[in-house]
Amino acid sequence: MIRQLIAGLVLASLAVSAHAAFNIDQLMGALAQHKGGRAKFVEKRTLAVLDRPLVATGEMTYTPPDRLEKRTLTPKPETLLLDKDRVSIERDKRTYSISLASRPEALAFVDSIRSTLAGNRAALEKNYTLQLGGNNDNWVLTLTPTEQKIAALLQRITVSGSQDQIHTIDYLLADGDRSELSIEPLEPR
Repeated sequence: MIRQLIAGLVLASLAVSAHAAFNIDQLMGALAQHKGGRAKFVEKRTLAVLDRPLVATGEMTYTPPDRLEKRTLTPKPETLLLDKDRVSIERDKRTYSISLASRPEALAFVDSIRSTLAGNRAALEKNYTLQLGGNNDNWVLTLTPTEQKIAALLQRITVSGSQDQIHTIDYLLADGDRSELSIEPLEPR
């Protein structure tokens, strides 16, 4: 009886240790192994000036380490392309393009997305404090800006997922507006 109790306590402590062992390095390692791919998204933007949220749907394609394309299908077609330090937006048959090199706070915001997708902890920690909760099957990573110029625009980014899959990205802007992006992979793992 005592041996069974001791064995049970040892197994329980191992389970707690395994749970406690999940950390940012493990998460970043799992995300870094992800080979990119396609996903559908639903974006819900809550703005103080509107009575109800704006909802957009579409598809995203991520090609590691620094190319992300977001094609909005509804309510109005639009394509946003992040490629290295350039952002291009195609809307109403017109294309707008800017280099992020001259806008470090915008580049830091964009890199928060790409660096999370790429599992690049060092890049994230240049501009954010990282806090991880949960376990490998249900994690939440919170990015809090450390740079004043970024903090003037953004309170925090909360990314949640399981294993190497990101399920939601929630942006809380400094003015209280919010954008929640729900992501569902289109391709099997």
